[in-house]
Amino acid sequence: MSRNYLVVIDMQHDFVDGALGSAETQAIVDAVAARAASFDGTVAFTLDTHGADYSETQEGRNLPVPHCIRGTHGWNLVPALEAVRAERDARVFEKPTFGSTGLAHWLASEHRTAPIDSIELCGLCTDICVVSNALLIKAALPEVPLTVNPALCAGVTPAAHEAALATMRSCQVHIVEG
Repeated sequence: MSRNYLVVIDMQHDFVDGALGSAETQAIVDAVAARAASFDGTVAFTLDTHGADYSETQEGRNLPVPHCIRGTHGWNLVPALEAVRAERDARVFEKPTFGSTGLAHWLASEHRTAPIDSIELCGLCTDICVVSNALLIKAALPEVPLTVNPALCAGVTPAAHEAALATMRSCQVHIVEG
């Protein structure tokens, strides 16, 4: 039996149709939901999670747009992804910053239990949270194949998306071409 993992990064209202949403993020929702629903393996999700003190954090000072505040509408997964999460009873990792050390530790623990065959990442934002999680996972599990499909990710801008893909490529994350 193969041990494949798909991690869906931050497909939350505030990044899709809320405070930091964009046409690019909205355009990938259905494809990400279809991939997660049909994935042959374990699916997990991350949630960007901030508190009421967001404006007092380093991120809040550098990005003064309150978003993904725990318990708000913007913090929730968009409906198509929430449906997949509920159907699969998928694990969720709340993360107060770009990358989730909890996710990386969990994957490493899973790998110690039985070798992981592959890990795939998709979601938002390519140039912030996807790349951060990819590099954390690659550092924790350097011999496990790690893949990102650009068609299932969106960045803050198309140029930032491409720059993040180049960074991941240089760190031996497999970027699906075409």
